[in-house]
Amino acid sequence: MTVLRLARSELKRMTGGLLPKLTILALALVPLLYGAVYLYANWDPYGKLNQIDAALVVQDSGAASADGTRLQAGKKVAESLVDGHVFNWKTVTSTEEADQGVSNGTYAFALKIPQDFSANLVSPGSFDAANQAMLNVTTNDANNYLLSTIVDKLTTAVHTTVAKEVGEETANQLLTGFGTIHTQMLKASDGAAQLADGVARLHDGTVTLHHGTGELKTGATELYNGEVKLRDGATSLSAGAGQLSSGLTQLKDKTAALPASAQQLADGAAQVAAGNAALNTQMQAIPGQLAAAQQAAQQAAAQGQRSRVVASTSRLVAAGVLTQEQADKVVADVDATPAPPAASSGSASASAAKLQAAAAQVQKLADGSAAVSAGAAQLAGAAPALSDAVAKASAGADQLAGGSATLAAGQQTAVDGAGKLVQGTQKLDDGAAQLESGAATASDGAGTLAGELAQGAGKVPNPDDAQKDSLSKVMADPVAVSNVSQAKAGSYGAGLAPFFLTLALWIGIFMLVQAMRPVTQRALASNAPAWKIAAGGWLPFLAVSAVQASLLTLVVDVGLGLDPAHPVLMWFLMLAAAMAFSAIIQGVVALLGSPGKLVVLILLVLQLVSSGGTFPWQTTPEPLHVVHQILPMGYVVSGMRHLIYGADLAIILPTMLGLVGYTLLGLAMSTVAVRKNKYWTLKTLKPEIAV
Repeated sequence: MTVLRLARSELKRMTGGLLPKLTILALALVPLLYGAVYLYANWDPYGKLNQIDAALVVQDSGAASADGTRLQAGKKVAESLVDGHVFNWKTVTSTEEADQGVSNGTYAFALKIPQDFSANLVSPGSFDAANQAMLNVTTNDANNYLLSTIVDKLTTAVHTTVAKEVGEETANQLLTGFGTIHTQMLKASDGAAQLADGVARLHDGTVTLHHGTGELKTGATELYNGEVKLRDGATSLSAGAGQLSSGLTQLKDKTAALPASAQQLADGAAQVAAGNAALNTQMQAIPGQLAAAQQAAQQAAAQGQRSRVVASTSRLVAAGVLTQEQADKVVADVDATPAPPAASSGSASASAAKLQAAAAQVQKLADGSAAVSAGAAQLAGAAPALSDAVAKASAGADQLAGGSATLAAGQQTAVDGAGKLVQGTQKLDDGAAQLESGAATASDGAGTLAGELAQGAGKVPNPDDAQKDSLSKVMADPVAVSNVSQAKAGSYGAGLAPFFLTLALWIGIFMLVQAMRPVTQRALASNAPAWKIAAGGWLPFLAVSAVQASLLTLVVDVGLGLDPAHPVLMWFLMLAAAMAFSAIIQGVVALLGSPGKLVVLILLVLQLVSSGGTFPWQTTPEPLHVVHQILPMGYVVSGMRHLIYGADLAIILPTMLGLVGYTLLGLAMSTVAVRKNKYWTLKTLKPEIAV
């Protein structure tokens, strides 16, 4: 008995009547009922989100932007959402109504734009009052769990769009500010250059000032020295003026009686002159008288004459006409003339002659005393004027003494002031030196400032309008994602197709064991080799599963529009998967019997969670990673993705070879089951579980 004969015999048995044929047809359609229908229902769920009612609450009151325009960001966002038709937006007036609608299921979710939305969007223009704009979303997982995830993506997209738009405006304002800073820095640089020129001129002026203060200091020192000398001179003048005043005071006191004394002197001198004249007259008469009485009265006359001479000269001395020396000389001359002897006429003659000579002398004296009297009279006439002049001179000397004392005191003050002036000019010169040094530093600093400002202005951006637009876009959204998709699913259904096609194929083949026998009893009774019996029992499974795989592939490709990148290879992979799945399922059920169906169901569950059909298999718990590596569904899902999306085909051949290996494993289990079942036991005749 050949393998093909065994397979044909089993197929004839299964298609011998209408009901078996319908059963086979129904089993062939099981993958369509599971996989194709599920994919049909979920082919493009995101394209029908507009049938979901969502509450939209707009409370934004708007705000004034930096350019003076009125920003109505909340209204713009609401209009954009409504025009987008992503959801069926229902405008609601209050947040309470929206929350109540989400709670009772009237709305799937609620999006609320608060009153300060626009105000917070423009707040970054003020560095001290920047606030984030908020979008408030209310969801309820009781309405749908996946809907919350979709809403999160929507709000993220709205957030990104609004943030980008506002960020561009803010960045544009910032760049405009940079341009303004650049312009102002250039102006500041020009001003600093002018300042540098002015400070340079100031430095030149400070040099001149310092030179002048140096000369001023020297002049002040010379002034001080001159003031010291002047003070000393004023002090000496004051002392001399004091002495002069004292002397003139004494002179005034002494000359106060001068007019009267001079008058007295004049009177006395007149009297002396008159007396001398009378004396002269008498002296002229004496020789005669003497001659007459020379004998008798020579001695007495001589004595009396001497007495009279002494008295006369005394009066003249007293009158100031003669000095005492002159008077003594006159008396000496009289004494030197001896009286002639009384008896000698010759002596008397000699005496007379001498008297005549003396009379001549007396005459001269009389003439002199007359002259003295005239001079004394003149002196008496001039003495009042002299006294007045001395008095005035004394008063002037007093004033001079007072003025010189004041001058000396003032000069001391001037000396003190000159000393302070010297100190001040020293400080002024030091300050001028510091000013000169500071002006030089300021000149250098101003030049450096001008240069640095000019250099800094060159480093400050000054973009034009086109550059600002470009830069503001980059600053608002600095990271752009260049999404290069090596392989891309065209729709949500296309993304799920590899998993659900594979899963539906496994379920469809699993359903075959409900109506088809893994191993025919007739074949077990034959003498055919075990492997032929196993292969003959497997081929009907393969035939029906191949039909399942072909129908499922055709309906999904043509009916749903899957449009795989490699449709023929996809069909071959589906056939290879049907081959491996049918061999494994047939082998497990053949080997274990009815409990094997439970094992196949368990394998289905394990592959559901470990194949990576929805989430990546790496995200599953660690023990399920081993399951993914051992069982075939994960490899089929991965291969289907590469063939449907147009990815690298390098894994297809290893996947095909792996499926061949799983097929051989299944046939091996069937062969073991055939060998085992060739020997009947009581358990075979009466199994514990019959399905």
